[in-house]
Amino acid sequence: MRPWFRRIPTVLGYAAAVLAVAALSVWLSVRVTPMQTVTPAGQTVQVGAATPDLSLSGPGELELFGQTIPTRPQFEGPIRPRLKLTHISFNSQARALTEPGGAEAAGKDLSEQLTSAWTRYLLWEALIAAGFAAMIAVTVASIRRSSRMTTLRALAVAVAGVCAVNALGVYLLASATPQILRKVRGIEDLVGPSTPTPVQAIGAPARPGVQAVVIGDSTAAAIGNAPLDDPTAADKACGRSKDAYAVYLAAANNWTTLNLACSGATIREGLLGSQQRGTTRVPPQLSAAMGATKASVIIVSIGANDIHWSTLTALCAAADACDDRASTAYFQQQIAAFTTAYYDLLDNLAALPQHPRVLINEY
Repeated sequence: MRPWFRRIPTVLGYAAAVLAVAALSVWLSVRVTPMQTVTPAGQTVQVGAATPDLSLSGPGELELFGQTIPTRPQFEGPIRPRLKLTHISFNSQARALTEPGGAEAAGKDLSEQLTSAWTRYLLWEALIAAGFAAMIAVTVASIRRSSRMTTLRALAVAVAGVCAVNALGVYLLASATPQILRKVRGIEDLVGPSTPTPVQAIGAPARPGVQAVVIGDSTAAAIGNAPLDDPTAADKACGRSKDAYAVYLAAANNWTTLNLACSGATIREGLLGSQQRGTTRVPPQLSAAMGATKASVIIVSIGANDIHWSTLTALCAAADACDDRASTAYFQQQIAAFTTAYYDLLDNLAALPQHPRVLINEY
């Protein structure tokens, strides 16, 4: 019988083989385990895991409309969350962020669903990793023409090894991940807030008699239709018409409405910031809206210019096909930039001192 110390190399070899099989199984399972889908507050988010690496801590990943961004929170362990935002229902987001208590409820719902999805993902990952380990063990045993008992023993050791690696890498080293996800109340908690654009009522004339305000682009200005009877310089520059829906809204409700919409407006240059129209510098629409201190409703029509809709339309008209990967990537980039500006707009709308009802006019 060989002395025990001479069996050390053999034991270490077996241990290294088991560890290699377990690590490979976990890596493969993370690659193929389906991401778990949740739909909190009008958002569709998929939750999975980023590709493991050798570091014991680091950021997770957030895929935002095709762009991968490292998360602001740092996660412990080699397996860290990967979140993919695939859809936003802007109407639901607007309601959640502008109604009293809506933002808090939406944030709580998001954190609970993310945590639950992460737990479900890990359960699936553990099962799939065990399956990979079993498949590798059986394959190796078949190649070596091992006996049934030896094959069963290898199978048990491989599955036990991958369970141990999962327990160490996820449930022990990454045990704080659920607590971190429970603190997530919005995208800004994952990637950090964007630079805020606070709007102030600088130089806005007081309009206490206005009941409703319309802000937005050419769809609300009704450019190309009959002009206003006594237009101001800004009315002319922005193409505001007496056929705009703001005029019909006033007639139907016997209201005084204020139409601040301007052709070519975007969120950054038009609503939150000033807009240059020819030789006329139009002040920020939201700043002007603050003068309507008694307005009970504000209607928003915006978005086409933010994503350069005219450019995309021209591209589709000129190209043989506009559903290629390059066009899709360009569109996703515009949507991502619009999303950031849109959240900034919602924050400013929620901060209006008169607290009007906000209606987002989807088109």
